[in-house]
Parts: sequence; C-alpha cells; structure tokens
Amino acid sequence: MVATKRPPAISGVSADKEAVIMTVYPSIAAAGPGRWLGSLYDSIPLKVGGIKLSHLLFVLPTAPLALAGYAQLKILGEVYTLTNRAVQKRASIGNRLLSQVPLASIAEVALVQEAGQAFYPAADLYLLDKKGDTLTILRGVPRAEVFRQTILEAMTARRHVEESLARINARQ
Repeated sequence: MVATKRPPAISGVSADKEAVIMTVYPSIAAAGPGRWLGSLYDSIPLKVGGIKLSHLLFVLPTAPLALAGYAQLKILGEVYTLTNRAVQKRASIGNRLLSQVPLASIAEVALVQEAGQAFYPAADLYLLDKKGDTLTILRGVPRAEVFRQTILEAMTARRHVEESLARINARQ
C-alpha cells in the first residue's frame, strides 16, 4: 500500500508554509510632495462642467511633478505584502525584506487619511498592538479600507489556524 500525502484544504495554502495573500503598491500619496499635489488638486471645490476648477487649473501643469514622484516611489519606494503570517514592507526593486510585523502581534488596524490623500483615494494604515502602540505605518495605501479588511481577515484566519494546530498537537 502506498501512502499519499493529502493536499491542503485550500490549494496552494499550507498551515506550515508562508503564502502571499495580497501585495499593495503605495500611491504617490505616501510621500509629502504627492500629498501636497493632492491638496492642490482639491483646493478649489467650484465645479465647471462637472469638473473641479482646481483639476482644470493644476493637474496638467503639475503632471511632470506627479510623474517624477511616481517614478521615485517605484524605484526607491516600498511595497506592502500581506502573507498568511505577517505584514511585510519590501523594497520595490529587488524585493528585499525591509521589515515585517507578525499577524499575531497586531491587535488593530487604524485607517488615517491625511490631507491630500483623498484625491488619490488613499490613506495610511497604522498597525497597532494590544497597548495601542504603533508597530508600523503603511503610508499611501490605495483603497486602504480593502487592504485593512484583508489584514483583519488574515489575522482572524491565522488565529484559527494556530488554535486548530494547538488542539491537534494536544491530541498526540
């Protein structure tokens, strides 16, 4: 009789291996110049033909600044990766791990939208521990509420996996 190993419950995901759940590239709202441009673009709420006057006046002339900021973030910036074990900051070029926070250390994920980030729609995510101290900040996350919810769901799933593994190990 040949013994075969059962596949994991979810294809490609294993309780004992790290798997990438989601990767997010920050918008230019992550840096001061990008937030300044966002504030400028939203500075005049008066609409002309359904378009904000500030969009008509400022977006095209400042496009080279926005492109330079975008290029700088892509070359020198960070990438945020959520795995089934941690939230990681990686270098955008080379994929080098800069820092990581284990999901078990995170108690809450706070969303803070700084001035100038609404234009992009982006926000900063603060990963907090049980005492309310900041573990790390993920700046300029596009569609930050989606990434926040995904982190919270991964935290819950990780906790359930750890509890299940503890029960299984207690039986042996």
